Amino acid sequence: MKEPWSIKSRARACVESGTAFESGQKIRAAIFPDPDSSGYLRKDYTIEAWANREDKEKPFSTWITTYEPPVIEEKAEDVVDEDPETLLKRLIEEDEEYTENARYILAVMLERQKLLRETDTQEIPSGILRVYEHRKTGDVYIIKDPQIPLSDVDRVQEEVRQLLDPDPEPEAAESTGTSEENGTPGEESPESPEDSGADSEEEGDATESENTEEEE
Repeated sequence: MKEPWSIKSRARACVESGTAFESGQKIRAAIFPDPDSSGYLRKDYTIEAWANREDKEKPFSTWITTYEPPVIEEKAEDVVDEDPETLLKRLIEEDEEYTENARYILAVMLERQKLLRETDTQEIPSGILRVYEHRKTGDVYIIKDPQIPLSDVDRVQEEVRQLLDPDPEPEAAESTGTSEENGTPGEESPESPEDSGADSEEEGDATESENTEEEE
């Protein structure tokens, strides 16, 4: 069954009190099951509002984080290749079951690069979910751990490499029968003026020689 994960962005204000967060402020982030779908909702609270909240619904995952205003990174328009972060976002949004392994490997790569940090791990009937938070933007990535067998790790890593750096399409093969000088198949290369002149001189010499032999 396809499970709709998505990227959960950090709020700018407390969901309970409406108080705007300030840069560097410690806040409480929480992930709740979405009653309108099989996915999840993110809610952010001030520490005080979390302690005094009236809704005692048990969160799926919760942790304390530091609020920083969202950062929008501008990227060159002519960039074609995807970096690991961009690729992970796209695969999460597409949510295709066959990319489950690749998503997990990308998340681990970004965690090693100190771009993501794992904030929680939860067990669900279909497996293990790992919750990652982006250190700069505060976005949360919910990634299913596919429990990749050790024997398959190299293959999955190669799949990820192909996604990040796909091989260029092979150039169209040259037409068969084409000569090394790019001549047209079935046609002889045209003679140059010098070659034509040389042939005429040789023919003239041969005629003079024949005339001399007849006179003798």
